[in-house]
Amino acid sequence: MSKYKAQILHAVNMRGTVSVMELAQILGVSDQTIRRVSQPLVESGDLDKVHGALVSNRTASDPPFLARMNQNRSAKVAIARLAAEIVPDGASVAIDTGSTSGFIAQALRTRQKLTVVTNSAFVASTLAIIPGNRVSMAGTQLRDHDGAAFDRSAFDVIERMQVDFVILSASMVDAEKGFLVHEQCEVDMANAMLKNAAQAIMSVDHSKFLPQSHRPALRQPALGGTDMLITDTPPPPAFNTLLRDLDVRVAGGK
Repeated sequence: MSKYKAQILHAVNMRGTVSVMELAQILGVSDQTIRRVSQPLVESGDLDKVHGALVSNRTASDPPFLARMNQNRSAKVAIARLAAEIVPDGASVAIDTGSTSGFIAQALRTRQKLTVVTNSAFVASTLAIIPGNRVSMAGTQLRDHDGAAFDRSAFDVIERMQVDFVILSASMVDAEKGFLVHEQCEVDMANAMLKNAAQAIMSVDHSKFLPQSHRPALRQPALGGTDMLITDTPPPPAFNTLLRDLDVRVAGGK
């Protein structure tokens, strides 16, 4: 698959629907190039073409968490490696349920004697098997699409913990509204984790700074002070005001 074809397929699968004009701007090519390169994807059934836009044919049966783990994989791996450099051996960490957080959990396997609390079954199972770690799984009832817990017992565990770091994620970043997610329970959990953490690390890849067809509506808690943002490319200038109070780290130093 050509570079442009792969980029088009990824962008449309990630966002559901993207106009030909916007794809041309993102890839830095002409509208005609987008139409020509995307035609085989339409003919193969990977995408549909409607009224100047391309639509994803990703099936609803795709496991959502695994699908998100495979989106922007290299960017998330780079972010995770940088996060693992920041969190030292012996630290205590609260980790949320985002797909980037899943990669961070994998990267943290190189650390020793961590104390971890999470409401993600994936994160818990990743770090619990490392000798010397102490891992607390918050919650008893797991969501079917991502193995995350948001029941009362999950909040009870989180509220009893005091940690050095909390690792958070977001579905989208808006220059005015901040870090956005889709569900209120995710906001509530982020609030609970933040209240008991000395420092927050927000981890988002470059795609979260782009507009989305299915826009999240709920704000994550405000960050500032010693809190940090880790991403894989420098955020666009439009986000300077939002991020001015954060320690912004770019994986790879780009």
